Amino acid sequence: MERRKFIRNSASSVLAGLIAPSFLQNSSLFANRTGANDKINVGLVGCRGMGWANLSDFLIHPEIDCVALCDIDQHVLNGRAADLVKLRNKKPALYRDYRKMLERKEIDAIIIGTPDHWHCLQMTDACAAGKDVYVEKPIANSIAECDAMVAAAKKYNRVVQVGQQQRSGNHWHEMKRYIDSGKLGKIAQVNVWANFNYATILNPVPDSPAPAGVDFNFWLGPAPSRTFNEKRFHGAWRMFWDYGGGLMTDWGVHLLDMALWGMNVTEMPNRVIGSGGNFAYPENYAETFDTLSVIYEFNDFTIQWNNIAGTETGPYGRNYGLAFKGTNGTLVINREGWEVIPEKNKAEPVKGEPDYQDHKKHVTQFIECVKKRDFQTACTIDNGSLCAKYAHLGNISARTGETLVYDDNKKTFNNVKADRLIKPDYRTPWKFPKA
Repeated sequence: MERRKFIRNSASSVLAGLIAPSFLQNSSLFANRTGANDKINVGLVGCRGMGWANLSDFLIHPEIDCVALCDIDQHVLNGRAADLVKLRNKKPALYRDYRKMLERKEIDAIIIGTPDHWHCLQMTDACAAGKDVYVEKPIANSIAECDAMVAAAKKYNRVVQVGQQQRSGNHWHEMKRYIDSGKLGKIAQVNVWANFNYATILNPVPDSPAPAGVDFNFWLGPAPSRTFNEKRFHGAWRMFWDYGGGLMTDWGVHLLDMALWGMNVTEMPNRVIGSGGNFAYPENYAETFDTLSVIYEFNDFTIQWNNIAGTETGPYGRNYGLAFKGTNGTLVINREGWEVIPEKNKAEPVKGEPDYQDHKKHVTQFIECVKKRDFQTACTIDNGSLCAKYAHLGNISARTGETLVYDDNKKTFNNVKADRLIKPDYRTPWKFPKA
């Protein structure tokens, strides 16, 4: 999304961390050096899962050099370093503390692939250090963190791409053009759903020492202190409120983004009605809901979300997707393609092919924006913030059992219980970022 001419940051503009680290104290040294034909040096924070998947698509481009890797799990870090040597015949610098990585003046961009509760601190610190950022979705684990990240990107004039790659997929753009054509007629309802069977059945196990080589205290970061439990760590952390928001902030962010884009929504809904619980697996160790329904109300339509974790079926023969329901027909879409189902022959049946290269295109578009100092990435920090907030609104409504109205200007709900869930209490010595 953003990155311009020259940037001067002072030590007084500390956004986060324990103390003002040297990468902030020396941030006036960071100029936007990248030209159209220059090498772009990147560093990866969080080397498992999507972090490594993102870096792999960056490395398709010969102008990209990965000069540093950071992870709190030494086993993962060593393994990815070996993988990178095989791919590029060059050993990266290795870090356990991302702040040390940010001190590297030659790094142009940071890829953030850590758990959700870390995104805010790492992105705001990276922006303050003069780095552009590719950050995984959801951009943050709370509404207040979303606002802090938007403010940091704009304050420091950074190019930011949020990892919602559907914004770069051809068939999603076909969807948008078809909706804008008016051929569906009046759209009164958008249904969004995601039913997946992963990390949902977590049988409880006793707490235990962290695995050798894992700095679990640093993994927790700003989240509440606790002892290690393997079910709250790699592969399942998303199912606990301290670190993630379940299916809603995972697939929900991707799909709600398309619903909001399709309906030209850029503001908060009139009200949110959420209901959920662990109904399918009541003995499950997970905290986030295996069953969730949310209605977002607008002046003349609704967006409705549903998920039932632990299943792999759904409407229109798709276990996840969207249905834009118009008076002339219904447009159904997911990553496997799209189709229009006519309403009494009021529209022509249409089928669209999927675009399985959307992630590679998303990364490519970010790289081009970095080169050109173009802040209009395919998924800007504002786009990422909007749909992340929608996901959090749904979860908060269900967690409180209240119908909610959120004022995005005053940063308050119409409910005291919900207000307590807007901003997390960061664990000492970590400090919430200040724009």
